[in-house]
Amino acid sequence: MELQRKLRARGYAETDVDPLLDGLADVGLLSEERLAEAYVAERIRKGFGPMRIRQELRHKGLPNSLIESHLARSTREWLDSLSAAHNKRYGSNLTDDVKERARRARFLAHRGFPSGLVAGFLQGEDEF
Repeated sequence: MELQRKLRARGYAETDVDPLLDGLADVGLLSEERLAEAYVAERIRKGFGPMRIRQELRHKGLPNSLIESHLARSTREWLDSLSAAHNKRYGSNLTDDVKERARRARFLAHRGFPSGLVAGFLQGEDEF
């Protein structure tokens, strides 16, 4: 869907774009499965959470079943990713300052991590 949208925006006719994309998919040069797998791995590596990645993949036009299958990770894996994003930005020290904790929570929420996971992490809880 994303490639189709981009080609149409550049002036290619719909009657040309659809058969071309179908042909590329038939020979294995276009794959939503590979896109989802690579995109999820990249966004996790860059410190983004499941909610943000899900929204981005939906915007790309991928089906929910495909998205959910690639986002199915343990809470521990998401907590490790959240911790890495936090530590990269703020260092490994947690704070007792309420305003600072709220600022960090907003950052992590914007990155797409669930509020329950963020709250537990910022309170120093390690088990979920």
